[in-house]
Amino acid sequence: MQRIYVIATGGTIEKVYSEQTGNVQNLDTKIERYFRLLRLPDTKIQVAHLMNKDSLEMTDSDRAQVLNAVREKLKDPAPVVITHGTDTMVDTGLLLKSNLGELRFPIVLTGAMTPLGFEASDGLQNLTESLFAARTLPPGVYIVMHNQAFPIDRVRKDRELARFVWK
Repeated sequence: MQRIYVIATGGTIEKVYSEQTGNVQNLDTKIERYFRLLRLPDTKIQVAHLMNKDSLEMTDSDRAQVLNAVREKLKDPAPVVITHGTDTMVDTGLLLKSNLGELRFPIVLTGAMTPLGFEASDGLQNLTESLFAARTLPPGVYIVMHNQAFPIDRVRKDRELARFVWK
């Protein structure tokens, strides 16, 4: 049985539509509901809900929380998937890479351009691909989005194209 840790931090992948405000907001986590839609034989997902923030609202203190959560998980090593807002995902990944030293498993950051549950959402695809990548990539820190895996120091978000590209 392959264990994969999932650390949920919020971002667009977790946003919901608020009828009161007419906006999409980070109100409550829904990631575990989507794991139940997937066939994941021989995989044990352990989810930790760290925060539920838009990544543009994340502070250095929030990123330090992510780093500490990953360090805690790596005491009993297994691959880690972090759901995160796309706007500052690279920043968090670079912090992890520069502070974690040599890794035994991959750490994969993923998110969505459109919230899970919305028509044409990329969230479930990215989440599924991240779980697969966490089982197959060599140790390191990566962003996995839209059928691509990028080493954290070789990727950037292209806002115009609404996707990640090689840098």
